[in-house]
Amino acid sequence: MHIDSKQQQLQLSVIIPTYNAGHNFKQLLTRLQSQSLRPCEIIVVDSSSTDGTAEIALQAGVRVLSIKQSEFDHGGTRNWAAEHTTGDIVVFMTQDAWPADDQLLEELAQMLTTNRELACVYGRQLAREDATVIEKLVRFNNYPPVSSVKSKEDIPRFGLRTFFCSNVCAAYRKDMFIQLGKFDAPVIFNEDMFFAARSILNGYQVGYCATAEVVHSHNYTLKQQFKRFFDNGISMRRNAWIMPYSAVGGAGMQLIKTQLRYLCKERRWLWVPRVFTEAAAKFLGFQLGKRYEMLPKVLCRRFSLHPNIWQKLNAD
Repeated sequence: MHIDSKQQQLQLSVIIPTYNAGHNFKQLLTRLQSQSLRPCEIIVVDSSSTDGTAEIALQAGVRVLSIKQSEFDHGGTRNWAAEHTTGDIVVFMTQDAWPADDQLLEELAQMLTTNRELACVYGRQLAREDATVIEKLVRFNNYPPVSSVKSKEDIPRFGLRTFFCSNVCAAYRKDMFIQLGKFDAPVIFNEDMFFAARSILNGYQVGYCATAEVVHSHNYTLKQQFKRFFDNGISMRRNAWIMPYSAVGGAGMQLIKTQLRYLCKERRWLWVPRVFTEAAAKFLGFQLGKRYEMLPKVLCRRFSLHPNIWQKLNAD
Protein backbone atom coordinates (compact mmCIF):
# COMPACT_ATOMS: atom_id res chain seq x y z
CA MET A 1 0.00 0.00 0.00
CA HIS A 2 1.18 3.51 -0.80
CA ILE A 3 1.86 5.73 2.21
CA ASP A 4 0.57 9.23 1.47
CA SER A 5 2.23 12.41 2.73
CA LYS A 6 -0.36 12.91 5.47
CA GLN A 7 0.30 9.44 6.84
CA GLN A 8 4.06 9.96 6.66
CA GLN A 9 3.71 12.91 9.05
CA LEU A 10 1.81 10.84 11.59
CA GLN A 11 3.65 9.60 14.64
CA LEU A 12 2.55 6.19 15.88
CA SER A 13 3.32 4.79 19.34
CA VAL A 14 2.94 1.09 20.23
CA ILE A 15 2.26 0.01 23.82
CA ILE A 16 2.67 -3.62 24.95
CA PRO A 17 1.96 -4.70 28.55
CA THR A 18 4.12 -7.72 29.39
CA TYR A 19 4.65 -10.37 32.00
CA ASN A 20 7.10 -13.21 31.28
CA ALA A 21 6.68 -12.80 27.53
CA GLY A 22 9.25 -15.50 26.74
CA HIS A 23 12.30 -15.65 24.50
CA ASN A 24 10.22 -15.23 21.34
CA PHE A 25 9.28 -11.72 22.43
CA LYS A 26 12.37 -10.38 20.63
CA GLN A 27 10.93 -11.60 17.31
CA LEU A 28 7.67 -9.74 17.98
CA LEU A 29 9.58 -6.51 18.57
CA THR A 30 11.60 -7.08 15.42
CA ARG A 31 8.43 -7.53 13.37
CA LEU A 32 7.03 -4.29 14.73
CA GLN A 33 10.27 -2.44 14.02
CA SER A 34 10.17 -3.75 10.43
CA GLN A 35 6.69 -2.43 9.63
CA SER A 36 6.11 -0.41 6.45
CA LEU A 37 4.84 2.36 8.73
CA ARG A 38 7.52 2.29 11.38
CA PRO A 39 6.40 3.32 14.88
CA CYS A 40 8.11 6.35 16.38
CA GLU A 41 8.38 4.37 19.61
CA ILE A 42 7.53 1.04 21.21
CA ILE A 43 6.81 1.14 24.92
CA VAL A 44 6.87 -2.08 26.93
CA VAL A 45 5.12 -1.91 30.31
CA ASP A 46 6.56 -4.83 32.21
CA SER A 47 4.95 -6.21 35.38
CA SER A 48 8.16 -7.40 37.08
CA SER A 49 8.84 -10.32 34.74
CA THR A 50 11.25 -12.98 35.99
CA ASP A 51 12.24 -14.37 32.58
CA GLY A 52 14.24 -11.42 31.25
CA THR A 53 11.42 -9.82 29.26
CA ALA A 54 12.48 -6.29 30.22
CA GLU A 55 16.09 -7.02 29.29
CA ILE A 56 15.04 -8.41 25.89
CA ALA A 57 13.06 -5.25 25.23
CA LEU A 58 15.94 -2.99 26.23
CA GLN A 59 18.35 -4.92 24.00
CA ALA A 60 15.90 -4.44 21.11
CA GLY A 61 16.12 -0.70 21.65
CA VAL A 62 12.58 -0.12 22.90
CA ARG A 63 11.50 1.84 25.94
CA VAL A 64 10.64 -0.07 29.11
CA LEU A 65 8.40 1.09 31.93
CA SER A 66 8.39 -1.22 34.95
CA ILE A 67 5.63 -1.77 37.51
CA LYS A 68 4.91 -4.28 40.26
CA GLN A 69 2.55 -7.14 39.48
CA SER A 70 0.19 -5.84 42.14
CA GLU A 71 0.02 -2.47 40.33
CA PHE A 72 -1.21 -3.85 37.01
CA ASP A 73 -4.70 -2.89 35.91
CA HIS A 74 -6.04 -3.51 32.41
CA GLY A 75 -7.28 0.07 32.10
CA GLY A 76 -5.10 2.11 34.44
CA THR A 77 -1.79 0.64 33.29
CA ARG A 78 -2.59 1.33 29.64
CA ASN A 79 -3.71 4.88 30.51
CA TRP A 80 -0.47 5.48 32.37
CA ALA A 81 1.61 4.18 29.47
CA ALA A 82 -0.34 6.33 27.00
CA GLU A 83 0.66 9.41 29.02
CA HIS A 84 4.29 8.63 28.16
CA THR A 85 3.73 8.46 24.40
CA THR A 86 4.67 11.08 21.83
CA GLY A 87 2.62 9.70 18.91
CA ASP A 88 -0.59 11.02 17.38
CA ILE A 89 -1.90 7.44 17.27
CA VAL A 90 -1.54 4.93 20.11
CA VAL A 91 -1.62 1.23 19.22
CA PHE A 92 -2.23 -1.19 22.08
CA MET A 93 -1.09 -4.76 21.58
CA THR A 94 -0.54 -7.83 23.72
CA GLN A 95 2.67 -9.81 24.05
CA ASP A 96 1.21 -12.85 22.28
CA ALA A 97 -0.17 -11.08 19.19
CA TRP A 98 2.13 -11.32 16.18
CA PRO A 99 1.81 -9.11 13.08
CA ALA A 100 0.85 -11.35 10.16
CA ASP A 101 2.83 -9.14 7.77
CA ASP A 102 4.62 -5.79 7.59
CA GLN A 103 1.43 -3.86 6.73
CA LEU A 104 -0.30 -4.13 10.11
CA LEU A 105 0.39 -0.64 11.47
CA GLU A 106 -0.07 1.01 8.10
CA GLU A 107 -3.48 -0.58 7.61
CA LEU A 108 -4.64 0.50 11.08
CA ALA A 109 -3.40 4.06 10.56
CA GLN A 110 -4.89 4.26 7.07
CA MET A 111 -8.39 3.40 8.27
CA LEU A 112 -8.15 5.59 11.35
CA THR A 113 -7.01 8.68 9.45
CA THR A 114 -9.38 8.27 6.51
CA ASN A 115 -12.47 8.69 8.70
CA ARG A 116 -12.31 11.45 11.33
CA GLU A 117 -15.40 10.02 13.05
CA LEU A 118 -13.48 6.92 14.12
CA ALA A 119 -12.31 6.96 17.73
CA CYS A 120 -10.49 3.64 17.38
CA VAL A 121 -9.85 0.76 14.99
CA TYR A 122 -9.14 -2.85 15.93
CA GLY A 123 -7.46 -5.49 13.79
CA ARG A 124 -8.29 -8.98 12.68
CA GLN A 125 -7.11 -11.95 14.75
CA LEU A 126 -6.09 -15.10 12.91
CA ALA A 127 -5.94 -18.36 14.85
CA ARG A 128 -2.57 -19.97 15.39
CA GLU A 129 -1.73 -23.18 13.55
CA ASP A 130 -2.09 -25.20 16.75
CA ALA A 131 -5.53 -23.76 17.56
CA THR A 132 -8.38 -26.21 18.08
CA VAL A 133 -11.23 -26.29 15.59
CA ILE A 134 -13.45 -24.62 18.22
CA GLU A 135 -10.98 -21.77 18.68
CA LYS A 136 -10.60 -21.31 14.93
CA LEU A 137 -14.37 -20.97 14.61
CA VAL A 138 -14.44 -18.41 17.42
CA ARG A 139 -11.75 -16.30 15.72
CA PHE A 140 -13.47 -16.45 12.35
CA ASN A 141 -16.81 -15.56 13.90
CA ASN A 142 -15.43 -12.59 15.86
CA TYR A 143 -12.99 -11.43 13.18
CA PRO A 144 -14.46 -11.92 9.70
CA PRO A 145 -12.55 -11.16 6.46
CA VAL A 146 -14.54 -7.98 5.71
CA SER A 147 -13.85 -4.59 7.33
CA SER A 148 -16.69 -2.64 8.93
CA VAL A 149 -17.57 0.52 10.82
CA LYS A 150 -19.97 0.51 13.78
CA SER A 151 -22.01 3.47 14.99
CA LYS A 152 -25.00 4.29 17.19
CA GLU A 153 -27.33 3.28 14.34
CA ASP A 154 -26.18 -0.34 14.70
CA ILE A 155 -27.26 -0.73 18.34
CA PRO A 156 -30.87 -1.80 17.64
CA ARG A 157 -29.55 -4.65 15.48
CA PHE A 158 -26.39 -5.76 17.24
CA GLY A 159 -26.85 -4.56 20.82
CA LEU A 160 -23.73 -5.08 22.92
CA ARG A 161 -21.91 -6.47 19.89
CA THR A 162 -21.86 -2.93 18.48
CA PHE A 163 -19.26 -2.03 21.10
CA PHE A 164 -16.92 -4.95 20.43
CA CYS A 165 -13.26 -3.98 20.31
CA SER A 166 -10.04 -5.75 21.28
CA ASN A 167 -6.83 -4.35 22.73
CA VAL A 168 -5.03 -7.43 21.47
CA CYS A 169 -4.45 -5.09 18.54
CA ALA A 170 -6.21 -1.73 18.39
CA ALA A 171 -5.29 1.82 17.34
CA TYR A 172 -6.65 4.93 19.04
CA ARG A 173 -6.54 8.55 17.96
CA LYS A 174 -4.70 9.97 20.96
CA ASP A 175 -6.52 13.30 21.16
CA MET A 176 -9.90 11.56 21.05
CA PHE A 177 -8.71 8.90 23.50
CA ILE A 178 -7.99 11.63 26.04
CA GLN A 179 -11.13 13.60 25.19
CA LEU A 180 -13.37 10.58 25.81
CA GLY A 181 -11.81 9.85 29.20
CA LYS A 182 -9.38 7.03 28.31
CA PHE A 183 -9.98 3.55 29.73
CA ASP A 184 -11.91 2.84 32.91
CA ALA A 185 -9.66 2.16 35.90
CA PRO A 186 -9.45 -0.04 37.80
CA VAL A 187 -11.02 -2.61 35.51
CA ILE A 188 -10.62 -6.38 35.44
CA PHE A 189 -11.90 -6.96 31.90
CA ASN A 190 -13.43 -5.19 28.86
CA GLU A 191 -11.60 -1.86 29.11
CA ASP A 192 -11.56 -1.77 25.31
CA MET A 193 -15.31 -2.46 24.98
CA PHE A 194 -16.27 0.17 27.55
CA PHE A 195 -14.22 2.81 25.73
CA ALA A 196 -15.75 1.79 22.40
CA ALA A 197 -19.22 2.01 23.94
CA ARG A 198 -18.61 5.53 25.26
CA SER A 199 -17.25 6.55 21.87
CA ILE A 200 -20.30 5.27 20.00
CA LEU A 201 -22.80 6.63 22.52
CA ASN A 202 -21.12 10.03 22.14
CA GLY A 203 -21.66 9.98 18.39
CA TYR A 204 -18.32 8.60 17.22
CA GLN A 205 -17.57 5.34 15.41
CA VAL A 206 -15.48 2.20 15.94
CA GLY A 207 -13.74 0.56 13.01
CA TYR A 208 -12.78 -3.04 12.32
CA CYS A 209 -9.90 -3.37 9.87
CA ALA A 210 -9.84 -6.88 8.39
CA THR A 211 -6.61 -6.15 6.47
CA ALA A 212 -4.70 -5.39 9.69
CA GLU A 213 -3.95 -8.94 10.79
CA VAL A 214 -2.29 -10.43 13.84
CA VAL A 215 -1.87 -14.09 14.70
CA HIS A 216 -3.42 -14.65 18.10
CA SER A 217 -5.50 -17.37 19.76
CA HIS A 218 -5.73 -19.44 22.94
CA ASN A 219 -6.59 -23.06 23.55
CA TYR A 220 -8.22 -22.34 26.90
CA THR A 221 -9.20 -25.18 29.21
CA LEU A 222 -12.75 -25.28 30.59
CA LYS A 223 -11.40 -23.95 33.89
CA GLN A 224 -9.75 -21.01 32.13
CA GLN A 225 -12.93 -20.26 30.18
CA PHE A 226 -14.87 -20.25 33.45
CA LYS A 227 -12.36 -17.81 34.98
CA ARG A 228 -12.36 -15.51 31.95
CA PHE A 229 -16.12 -15.25 31.93
CA PHE A 230 -16.22 -14.84 35.70
CA ASP A 231 -14.06 -11.73 35.22
CA ASN A 232 -16.28 -10.71 32.31
CA GLY A 233 -19.35 -10.91 34.53
CA ILE A 234 -17.63 -8.83 37.21
CA SER A 235 -16.72 -6.09 34.75
CA MET A 236 -20.28 -5.98 33.44
CA ARG A 237 -21.74 -5.76 36.96
CA ARG A 238 -19.37 -2.93 37.84
CA ASN A 239 -20.49 -1.13 34.68
CA ALA A 240 -24.22 -1.70 34.92
CA TRP A 241 -24.90 1.17 32.47
CA ILE A 242 -23.93 -1.13 29.60
CA MET A 243 -26.04 -4.11 30.66
CA PRO A 244 -29.29 -3.09 28.85
CA TYR A 245 -27.53 -3.41 25.49
CA SER A 246 -26.81 -7.12 26.14
CA ALA A 247 -30.48 -7.96 25.62
CA VAL A 248 -30.14 -7.46 21.85
CA GLY A 249 -28.27 -9.55 19.29
CA GLY A 250 -27.83 -12.92 21.01
CA ALA A 251 -24.16 -13.17 19.95
CA GLY A 252 -23.41 -16.09 22.28
CA MET A 253 -26.19 -18.29 20.92
CA GLN A 254 -25.31 -17.37 17.35
CA LEU A 255 -21.72 -18.49 17.93
CA ILE A 256 -22.90 -21.86 19.29
CA LYS A 257 -25.15 -22.39 16.27
CA THR A 258 -22.29 -21.49 13.91
CA GLN A 259 -19.95 -23.94 15.63
CA LEU A 260 -22.50 -26.76 15.59
CA ARG A 261 -23.39 -26.23 11.92
CA TYR A 262 -19.73 -26.40 10.92
CA LEU A 263 -18.93 -29.44 13.07
CA CYS A 264 -21.94 -31.35 11.75
CA LYS A 265 -21.19 -30.41 8.16
CA GLU A 266 -17.58 -31.56 8.52
CA ARG A 267 -18.60 -34.62 10.59
CA ARG A 268 -16.40 -33.55 13.49
CA TRP A 269 -18.72 -35.27 15.94
CA LEU A 270 -16.18 -35.62 18.74
CA TRP A 271 -16.03 -31.83 19.11
CA VAL A 272 -19.78 -31.39 19.58
CA PRO A 273 -19.77 -32.16 23.35
CA ARG A 274 -16.98 -29.61 23.75
CA VAL A 275 -19.21 -26.87 22.34
CA PHE A 276 -21.80 -27.52 25.04
CA THR A 277 -19.36 -27.95 27.93
CA GLU A 278 -17.49 -24.80 26.96
CA ALA A 279 -20.74 -22.86 26.67
CA ALA A 280 -21.76 -24.13 30.11
CA ALA A 281 -18.43 -23.08 31.66
CA LYS A 282 -18.75 -19.60 30.14
CA PHE A 283 -22.38 -19.23 31.23
CA LEU A 284 -21.71 -20.36 34.80
CA GLY A 285 -18.64 -18.15 35.11
CA PHE A 286 -20.47 -15.12 33.73
CA GLN A 287 -23.53 -15.56 35.95
CA LEU A 288 -21.39 -15.99 39.08
CA GLY A 289 -19.29 -12.99 38.05
CA LYS A 290 -22.38 -10.81 37.80
CA ARG A 291 -23.17 -11.82 41.39
CA TYR A 292 -19.61 -11.55 42.72
CA GLU A 293 -20.69 -9.19 45.53
CA MET A 294 -22.63 -12.08 47.07
CA LEU A 295 -19.56 -14.35 47.13
CA PRO A 296 -16.76 -14.49 49.72
CA LYS A 297 -13.74 -12.50 48.57
CA VAL A 298 -11.55 -15.58 48.84
CA LEU A 299 -13.76 -17.33 46.27
CA CYS A 300 -13.70 -14.31 43.96
CA ARG A 301 -9.90 -14.40 43.88
CA ARG A 302 -9.94 -18.15 43.32
CA PHE A 303 -12.46 -17.91 40.48
CA SER A 304 -10.72 -14.97 38.80
CA LEU A 305 -8.23 -15.23 35.95
CA HIS A 306 -6.61 -12.04 37.31
CA PRO A 307 -6.43 -12.51 41.09
CA ASN A 308 -3.73 -9.85 41.58
CA ILE A 309 -6.10 -7.04 40.63
CA TRP A 310 -8.48 -7.73 43.51
CA GLN A 311 -6.57 -5.50 45.89
CA LYS A 312 -7.35 -2.57 43.59
CA LEU A 313 -10.95 -3.59 43.04
CA ASN A 314 -11.59 -3.89 46.78
CA ALA A 315 -10.08 -0.45 47.36
CA ASP A 316 -12.14 1.17 44.60
